[in-house]
Amino acid sequence: MEIDQAYRLKKAAQLKEWGAQLDLLEAQAENANADIRINDALQLEDLRARQRSASSKMQELETVGSDAWEQTKEAVDRLWEDLKAGMAQAHARFKSP
Repeated sequence: MEIDQAYRLKKAAQLKEWGAQLDLLEAQAENANADIRINDALQLEDLRARQRSASSKMQELETVGSDAWEQTKEAVDRLWEDLKAGMAQAHARFKSP
């Protein structure tokens, strides 16, 4: 086999190997993107649940008697702060560059 032919075969084999590596990297990137989308959806779902919980507690606050009002108000305040922090995190996470 001549040197130039061996050289071309070697380079062709290297290109083929790199192509396979790029295919693998693309598959890994797609998988990572899917994981990110799943995490984003879970985070939004969690925030929606926190919002519903805060809304429910707010309704409860309107119906409780004066003896339970302070305790319910404290629960609302805790839920509110938790939701507020979660919303700030979500805004930071989903903010457009």
